[in-house]
Amino acid sequence: MTDKKKQIIHAAIPLIIALLSIFVVARFATSTDFHANTIASLNESKKTVSELIAASTAASAAITVIPGDVATPIAEKLADVSGYFIIVICAIYLELYLLTITGYVAFYFLIPIACILALVYQFYKKDILKQLAGKLIVFAVIIVSVIPISVKISDIITASYGSSIEQTLENAKKTTDEIQQNTSDETTSEDESWLGNIISSAKDTFKTATAEVETVLNNMIDALAVMLVTACVIPVLVILFFLWLAKLLMNGNSLFT
Repeated sequence: MTDKKKQIIHAAIPLIIALLSIFVVARFATSTDFHANTIASLNESKKTVSELIAASTAASAAITVIPGDVATPIAEKLADVSGYFIIVICAIYLELYLLTITGYVAFYFLIPIACILALVYQFYKKDILKQLAGKLIVFAVIIVSVIPISVKISDIITASYGSSIEQTLENAKKTTDEIQQNTSDETTSEDESWLGNIISSAKDTFKTATAEVETVLNNMIDALAVMLVTACVIPVLVILFFLWLAKLLMNGNSLFT
């Protein structure tokens, strides 16, 4: 086989890969059916965070009716926690959108461009073409892999803390219902003397409720920490790991340098 034929074959390979990437692989990579498990996991996380937002907001509103200002700081902290949960749910929505977008970018653009550079390299032996093609392929692999892998890792963490989050939701709802019930019992009376007796007799109940909402706050903070780690921190760490690994492979550095 002559050198020219070899060159043509070597040029045809990246062209075929580019066509397969655009017309075959990209169709699967951008399909919601292909990412069904990952999407289901993200939707479940979104549902959990939405329930936590609703529970913490309801608890914060209910706490404000407790007599005195003792529980007011707790209500304010719970309101702040609800705000941070909004950040988590925004991160989950971003992952849902990027899941198919990254596949589109990788297989419709990055891989084909890398293949074109590899094809051109067969005729113009410029090392920069080969290096750029390699970097584009590595980058495509990173952006396609980062969300599915981070979701898998998040599922492992969620499996360990899922029961505690469910317990947090139950306790928050229970405490909120108790406070609302006690308040309703007091405010439905038209007899001022009887109302005074009710408030006096409910004093210990409100002290107990204050202690319970402190527990709710602590549990909400724990749940927030778990959700922040799974939805925000892990994807960033996965990206950093892939970038480090790509740099290691492309530069040939030692693992410890």
